[in-house]
Amino acid sequence: MVWSNYTTCINIEDLNWQQSINDIYKVGYAISLVALLLSLGILSYFRSLRCARITLHMNLFASFALNNTLWLIWYRFIVANTDLLLNNSIICRLLHVLLHYFLLTNYAWMLCEGFYLHTLLVLAFTSEHRLVNWLMALGWPVPALIVTIYASLRATSNYPADTEQCWINEGNYISVLVYPVCVSTLLNLLFLFNILRVLLMKLRAGPAIGSRPSRSMVQALRATLLLVPLLGLHYLVIPFRPPKKHPWEHAYEVISAITASFQGLCVAVLFCFCNGEVIAQFKRKWEGTMMMRKRANSCTATTVSFIRSTAGPMAGEEKV
Repeated sequence: MVWSNYTTCINIEDLNWQQSINDIYKVGYAISLVALLLSLGILSYFRSLRCARITLHMNLFASFALNNTLWLIWYRFIVANTDLLLNNSIICRLLHVLLHYFLLTNYAWMLCEGFYLHTLLVLAFTSEHRLVNWLMALGWPVPALIVTIYASLRATSNYPADTEQCWINEGNYISVLVYPVCVSTLLNLLFLFNILRVLLMKLRAGPAIGSRPSRSMVQALRATLLLVPLLGLHYLVIPFRPPKKHPWEHAYEVISAITASFQGLCVAVLFCFCNGEVIAQFKRKWEGTMMMRKRANSCTATTVSFIRSTAGPMAGEEKV
C-alpha cells in the first residue's frame, strides 16, 4: 500500500530516482496481475474446488487484480502526465477514488480470510455458508463506505493540496484510509495469536478423544501462518519511515515498492500455485488426459486390427 507524493521532486537526481521506484512498482504490479489472473482462471476452471474457502480466495484475488490494474493505469497515464495533473479533471480524480477503493478491498478481504480461518478453528460448529455471506457484506461494501467518506472530505476541503493535481498528494485526510488498514492488520495478528493459543491448549490436552487437533485444524493454522505475516509485512516497515535525506530513505523506498507491488504475486503463489488441492487437481487432470490418450490409441489399434481381419489380407500379405 503506497501513499506517495510524486510532486515534491525538485531536481533531476530526485526525478530519476523516483522514476526508478515507479518502475519497480509497475513491474511488480504487472507480474502480480498476470499471476492473479492465472490463479482466478485455475480456480474457476476446476469446479470441484468450489467451497467457502476458495470463494474467499477468489474474491481476494479479484480485488488484488483490479487494484493492480488501476495502479498500472495510474502510473502509465497520470503520474507522468503533467498537463493532466494540472487540469485536475474529474476523470483522474475518479480514478484516484476507485484505485483507493480497491486498495481497501485488498485489506478487507485479507481480514475476511483471517476471520474465516479463526472462526472455523475456534467455533467449530459455525455454518460456513452463513459466514461467507457475512464476509461478502464486509469485503466489498465497507471499503466503499470508507472511500466515500474520504472522497467527500477531500472534495469539500479548502486546502489546495487536498483538491488539486488529481489528488496525487497525500492531503489531510489520508488517515481515513490508513487507520482501517492498520486495524485490519492488527486484527489478523490477533487472530493468529488466538489460533496458536487454541492449538496449544489442544496439544497439551493429550491423546484424549477429540482433543488432538484435526487435519483441517492444522491446515487452518498453516494457512493463517502463511497469511498473517504476508498481511503485516508491508505495514511493519511503514511506521519506521526514515526522514527525508536519511541514509536509509532509499532502502526504505525500494523495500516498500517491492512488498507493495509483489503482494498480489505472493498471495497467488501461496494460495493457488502452492495449494495442495490445486496441485492434486492438475495431477488428476494430467493422469486423466494420459489415460484417455492410451484408450484412444488402444481403440485405434483394435479398430485397425478388426478391419484388417474382416477385409482379408492386404496387398503383399499372405493369407493364413
